[in-house]
Amino acid sequence: MIRIISLFFLSFSSSLFSQKVSGTVTDEDRNPLPEVLVFNMKSEQKTYTNLNGEFTIEASVNSELRFIRQGFERSSKMMKEQDFTNPFTISILRIPAEIEEVKIAYQPVGDLNKDLKNYGDTKSVKKLKSETANYIRSESTEEVLAPKAGEFVQPVGQGFSVGGPNSQWDDVDFMQFLIVNLGGDFFTEDLQLKPSEIQPFIYYIFQNFERREVLFRGICTQYDLSRFIKEANNKLDAYHKNLPNVPAKKKKNK
Repeated sequence: MIRIISLFFLSFSSSLFSQKVSGTVTDEDRNPLPEVLVFNMKSEQKTYTNLNGEFTIEASVNSELRFIRQGFERSSKMMKEQDFTNPFTISILRIPAEIEEVKIAYQPVGDLNKDLKNYGDTKSVKKLKSETANYIRSESTEEVLAPKAGEFVQPVGQGFSVGGPNSQWDDVDFMQFLIVNLGGDFFTEDLQLKPSEIQPFIYYIFQNFERREVLFRGICTQYDLSRFIKEANNKLDAYHKNLPNVPAKKKKNK
């Protein structure tokens, strides 16, 4: 009877309190992966795998662990009671790299006259190179360099973050999420932006938009969406006037 009670107490306590859990992360070929970020979504603790792909982190039953490494698909695992008694292995899949297709426009036939006609740049490529060379050699003026109305102007300074090794998202991921979840009508109808202005406008907002937690956790909450909508409406006029995106002035307490 005492043994049954003890086992029940251990099982109950493991579901409430954090314990050390260990495991190994490998690729699809069972090769150990070092420097994989292991992130506890519940406690926000994190660690990295060693050279053998091994890690140890505190967790509790029903905690979700996420495994993130650049070049691999993100994976997650919910902790169960048996995971605390025996180390487990989890495999993450490599993201396939797309190789651009190479097209051969002309196959030599052995006839020198015909082959010479098809050798070198096409007429359109020659024209483009000539126009580019003339443009580079031409003298720029203030009128030419001045931004057009509604055109994105790169700010002077450090710029905005584009993610990092500890991030689940970068700014491109976040931008795509906003476009999909807010819908194109929000930008083209509510904000009266041209389709070509949507991405530059989002990056314009990003210059002074707090998003470190969004990028790190790969999660955009309804609160974050509301913050972006509010900021977009507040900075729309400044964007059209090509003004720098500066933080709003805080009101001083009297």
